[in-house]
Amino acid sequence: MLANTTLISLCPLRSPCDLVLRVLEKGRRNVEAAQFKQLMISGLRQLYGEVGAALPFDVLKFDPSTLTGMVRVCNSGLVKLWSAITLIGSYQNELCAFRVTQVSPFLIALSGNSRKLELD
Repeated sequence: MLANTTLISLCPLRSPCDLVLRVLEKGRRNVEAAQFKQLMISGLRQLYGEVGAALPFDVLKFDPSTLTGMVRVCNSGLVKLWSAITLIGSYQNELCAFRVTQVSPFLIALSGNSRKLELD
């Protein structure tokens, strides 16, 4: 029975998934792109150990003025990264949190927000 079963995946495990993240931090606003990535790596290390910290992901874009970044991660690592950044509560003894604002397997889908679309 299993020999004839076909599994079709709409989103393969190796395909990239893009996230738009925002760091909610009180007070200090001088976070650079390298610190942004290091904060996520430390969250992965804290939750999953050294193996989790080795999860490959890239920061595609980071805006220090709004503390918003775009991150690309393999679909198989999406849940690990999301859970790790959700549990981050402080950065250098100051309260902070991550908010995931958009997720999509297609980078072009993150260029606009359909909820704010105005039709003429």
